[in-house]
Amino acid sequence: MAAGPTTAEKRGASTSKESSEGASGTGTRNRRFRVPATRALLVALAVLLLGVGGFWALYGSSWFRVEQVRTSGTAVLTPREIEAVAAVPMGAPLVTVDTEVIEARLRDRFPRIESVDVVRSWPHGIGLKVTERKPVLLMEKGGKFIEVDATGVRFATVDTAPRGVPRLVLDSASSPSLRRFGADRLLGEAVRVRGELPAEIARDTRVVRVTSYDSVTLELTGGRTVFWGSGEHGPVKARVLTALLKATPKAGHFDVSAPTAPASSGS
Repeated sequence: MAAGPTTAEKRGASTSKESSEGASGTGTRNRRFRVPATRALLVALAVLLLGVGGFWALYGSSWFRVEQVRTSGTAVLTPREIEAVAAVPMGAPLVTVDTEVIEARLRDRFPRIESVDVVRSWPHGIGLKVTERKPVLLMEKGGKFIEVDATGVRFATVDTAPRGVPRLVLDSASSPSLRRFGADRLLGEAVRVRGELPAEIARDTRVVRVTSYDSVTLELTGGRTVFWGSGEHGPVKARVLTALLKATPKAGHFDVSAPTAPASSGS
């Protein structure tokens, strides 16, 4: 009768099987870990190549270099003047152009410029978008005219007065208002009054005369005058004056300093 496997033989066979399964499992896990690691390396290499390629394209290649400059928004200034002062580096990589430096250079050189945007126009251009100040009042001095914008900034002196811009006269040399508020404050009041005039009345205004802080007079076409008073309640005064001009078209003098009790007289 054949004898069955002994206990020792059974233990040996079991140990051999476990060792074989363990070796097989370890190999499978190693392969599983090896594949993701290879993919990660390939992805990292691709990203690196893209980064190097992008850097070369922006800085080293001729694909994105400055070849043209375009100026827009000018009225009094010319594109040639703007571009000469902007001094955009032609041929330089577009990405290296310092737009803030160019903007500051233009504002410093041209007080007439209210704002300017320097923008990159890919792949080869730089755009200079200019907004010029517009005069709302003129101050005459020495036969020339100082232009004043809507914020009270005196930004340019010209030989010829622009059409349709009223002249500012400060008759306040001996006025207490000048000592109390200063010329700039009185100028600000004049600009404030001018800005609150309806377009139709503004077109007819030839002179804004300031005698004191609370004494502003408008001189209109046809020899008409308007006593405005202070700069307070401007929108109300503008509406009242519009109504007075329509109601008494032949009057020569109008008073809206107290808008609740306006008056017109003369012819």
